[in-house]
Amino acid sequence: MARLYTIGEIIAATGGRAEGLTGEGVCSISIDSREIAPEGLFVAIRGDRFDGHEFVGQALQNGAVAALVSQEKAAGLGERLIVVPDALEGLRDLARAARARSDARIVAVTGSAGKTTTKEAIRAVLATAGETHASIRSFNNHWGVPLTLARMPQEARFGVFEIGMNHAGEITPLVGLVRPHVAVITTVAAAHLEFFPSVEAIARAKAEILLGLEPGGTAVFNADHPYLPILRQAAVDAGVAQIVTYGYAPDADWRIEAVEMAETETVARLRHGEEAISLTLGVKGRHMVANAVAALIVGELFGVPRADAVKALEAFGAPEGRGLALRLGNGQHPLVLIDESYNANGASMVAALDVFAGQGAPRGKKVLVLGDMLELGAESPALHRALKQSVLEAGADRIYLVGPNMAALGETLGEGAVSGRAETADGIAQIVLDELDYGDAIMIKGSNGVRLSGLVKAIRDRFE
Repeated sequence: MARLYTIGEIIAATGGRAEGLTGEGVCSISIDSREIAPEGLFVAIRGDRFDGHEFVGQALQNGAVAALVSQEKAAGLGERLIVVPDALEGLRDLARAARARSDARIVAVTGSAGKTTTKEAIRAVLATAGETHASIRSFNNHWGVPLTLARMPQEARFGVFEIGMNHAGEITPLVGLVRPHVAVITTVAAAHLEFFPSVEAIARAKAEILLGLEPGGTAVFNADHPYLPILRQAAVDAGVAQIVTYGYAPDADWRIEAVEMAETETVARLRHGEEAISLTLGVKGRHMVANAVAALIVGELFGVPRADAVKALEAFGAPEGRGLALRLGNGQHPLVLIDESYNANGASMVAALDVFAGQGAPRGKKVLVLGDMLELGAESPALHRALKQSVLEAGADRIYLVGPNMAALGETLGEGAVSGRAETADGIAQIVLDELDYGDAIMIKGSNGVRLSGLVKAIRDRFE
């Protein structure tokens, strides 16, 4: 494995003090002692539930060359330490050092829905042109972004970063680390309303990503929402050199003119200026086309040949928990499982339900499991009720609702329309499992905090 940093480079970047170190450098960085790789650096940050300093010994035993630790916690931790005033700030220092030494072209992605899928589509496109470093899973918060950046190899040609938030002001310091050449905002919708007075305020918070753009950088905006003028004005205020829009809106720079969905793919016709572009995706959904177009635009901005980008998107699949479609079983009539268990808000719910409306189950029944959309504050009941029409149009034979907030949807659907309700995923799991058979199609969608991923796992364990 190639060396990521020498010990000297780590000390220079962090201003740390070495204690009992014998290794010459590190090949990886981790904040999880269970996932430490040989010759890795363990960073002992304090999380919501655990303090990494409690696992320094385990990390070193598991093969870490050194542990980056906070001064106040260093006593009694033994040797092979790099002691800094604060371990999380030390990680940020490493992130700054990684960005300073890099010649990579960088893109940052945020939005109320579609961040991870768009990030993965961009990764697929850029990887056709050179080594591409990207966020894993949803490493998009105050520790995930600096960790991802600190892990970026010096030789990477491209970097793709996802930046999330649920409070105003959270994106600004993160994009200040990443300093992208392109910033993508996938959409603005009612998410995290518990922490914002309005969706307009969410739009302004998303627009913080423009504050870290490199001089001459480009803003790429989805145009299919009413808050585009707020984003445009924020770009002007930030001195952004170029704005590119995409979507189904008739005045979008990259316009999606037509979409046709087959059983396992989506075919789209795009218009960019005088050019007509055909795009075929190995996933279903109008929203997936929009995500792919954002990736196509980034590829163009970074000089990726369009034919290579289109080919990469043809092979692109939805990430786990975000629309991944699985065909379980070896027979002619598998169980189709659509895994949307990672996240949910009004926009992503409607998009997923639209996909499920076109999903057939000719040798069985269509089953829909919907979990709470979280962090919506006082608007939560109304936003859950607003899903009624999309749920009905999805054409499910069985509808199961999970979580206290879904009671509002259940009431507006009516008692006869709902097959079962539970407060928790565990409470509905056995009922749903007993309902399913090969030939059925099931979609599972809810916020990550509802923990519907456990139901997805249980279905896969039984039917895969």
